[in-house]
Amino acid sequence: MLMIGLAGTTLAPSEHAWLTAHGVSGVVLFSRNFASRDQLMALVDAIREVGGEHMLIAVDQEGGPVQRFRDGFTRLPPLSAIGALYEQDADNAIRLAEEHAWVMSSELRASGVDFSFAPVVDLARGNAAIGPRAFHADPAVTAELTQAYVRGMHLGGMAAVLKHFPGHGSVAVDTHKAAAIDPRPLDEVRRNDLLPFVEGMAAHAEAVMVAHVIYPEVDAQPAGFSRRWIGDVLRGELGFNGTVISDDISMAAAGAAGGVAARVSAHLDAGCDLVLACFPDVVDEAIAAVRDRPASSPERLGALRGNVASTWEGLTDNPQRDRFIARITALNGAEGSNPA
Repeated sequence: MLMIGLAGTTLAPSEHAWLTAHGVSGVVLFSRNFASRDQLMALVDAIREVGGEHMLIAVDQEGGPVQRFRDGFTRLPPLSAIGALYEQDADNAIRLAEEHAWVMSSELRASGVDFSFAPVVDLARGNAAIGPRAFHADPAVTAELTQAYVRGMHLGGMAAVLKHFPGHGSVAVDTHKAAAIDPRPLDEVRRNDLLPFVEGMAAHAEAVMVAHVIYPEVDAQPAGFSRRWIGDVLRGELGFNGTVISDDISMAAAGAAGGVAARVSAHLDAGCDLVLACFPDVVDEAIAAVRDRPASSPERLGALRGNVASTWEGLTDNPQRDRFIARITALNGAEGSNPA
């Protein structure tokens, strides 16, 4: 039920109990947990040695401003660079979306990480937290690039997580810092923001991350706390049977539910399968909140585990990978490079 955050680059003795606690299904890694690729692989091994081979390990490795692992990994351009290219050369942009996804996912899989919370399929319509993380403002363009990105992740052996349902791009407020309210009616959200999610699901994305945004014309609760959004729209109307994941419970906008335990319970009661407790200072309370709850569906969680991966040596001994990296890092301009 929970994916938790750890404090540093090695597994602390006090964190061993977290990994064996009821309800803890995995770990979310951040820049604070990364010093090098060798250190990362040692940390991954330690997590699974303590918590078991079933432990899910994830990260935000979107590219652009949100890439937690950098040294030794390809410096990925933001998705907005692919969207900008689409306006001049749609076929090339679609190809690069797939290649971007394959490079990202294959590097993580070769390092023992199961999945990235990717791709961002919000519309690029001015949200402070989304910015260049989104492909494009046009729902049809975003939807086409989303399908390509999901295909690339699958080719790299990785499950895809569409975020942030039902669409975080059209409200200005950053939910990390404050409550965000999107006043649009459901029909308008359907015509615009939901289209990339629908197309991503058609490409067999395994999971959806739910936003902390409130859409008062649909429900007074943020989407992640909303049975209307998760049960009626996502599961019912859209027919999604995959894993539903909350956004981080430490974000300011999650405070609508109350304290840590209330936030965890509100997400699970609304239909989330996994709740993200990304900061170590909330983990004890989050674990206590799920102590008496039944575990989430093993089938849904199992779909997030990475497929058989290449070794790093096998991955880098691949001329096709070199061509992919050259093409996608060209979108970075002078910053692009191949660290391998």
